[in-house]
Amino acid sequence: MNDRPPVSPWFVLSLGVFAISTGAIFARMAEAPPLVIAAYRVGLATLFLLPFTARRAVREISSLDRSDILRGVASGVFLALHFATWISSLFYTSVASSVVIVNAIPLWTGLLSPLLTGDPFSPSLKKGLLLALPGAVVISWGDFALGWSALWGNFLALQGSFFAALYILFGRKVRPRISLGSYVTLNYGTAAVVLWIVVLAFGLPVAGYTGGTWSAFFLMALVPQLLGHSSYNWALRWLTGGTVALCLLGEPVGSSLLAALFLREPITALKVLGGGLILAGIFLASKES
Repeated sequence: MNDRPPVSPWFVLSLGVFAISTGAIFARMAEAPPLVIAAYRVGLATLFLLPFTARRAVREISSLDRSDILRGVASGVFLALHFATWISSLFYTSVASSVVIVNAIPLWTGLLSPLLTGDPFSPSLKKGLLLALPGAVVISWGDFALGWSALWGNFLALQGSFFAALYILFGRKVRPRISLGSYVTLNYGTAAVVLWIVVLAFGLPVAGYTGGTWSAFFLMALVPQLLGHSSYNWALRWLTGGTVALCLLGEPVGSSLLAALFLREPITALKVLGGGLILAGIFLASKES
């Protein structure tokens, strides 16, 4: 990129990793169908954004050419599919297994980046993957023997990782052309429309929930969505899609710690070892950028 970021993208991504790590915890705390949880997450986030971004978003989005608008909409559709599959996976398998598998995103971005964005698959990213991906396998190793329910949850999480990679890669082409506020308004708004159409079409309950569930809805919109995902979208202006996706592998570390504290899921020696490999992989990838 020709311009310099006002703050280090790696600092912003660190905040984003922490924020996004809370998403699985809040989703588990919400006593509602997974698609409803996903719809409220991006729907409320969009409503929070609109008073601050609507006017500028309309102006900037209308200035884009048709292909960029279509890419932005496609990114939002893939974000909706990502949340639909990943949040569903949390109800079948452990938090650690789900967030590790869903963060196989760098595999997909590495395969798809040269085709969709023209970003090279850099040597440092390859080295980072050689450490981070085995670390992800180590963390989830003990969860693969939980039975067919867990296997279905793992498959849903894998689908979520593929959709998340497409969400990042399509956004990578559009994000540098408009401001962050305009981009996330388009992106989250598209995802919200898609998810709410599905929720209403299937007649899923949208009201009558407990106070704890409503709190989880709002916290998901504010912390992992607005703070977490927006941090990644901000960083896409200066870092490649593959590098941002690799940093997403920090989420299993944070989510595993939070799951141990709030959901009583134990932190095993394998999770500690795998977390160390993941962080080492992120460090290697960050050195080149």
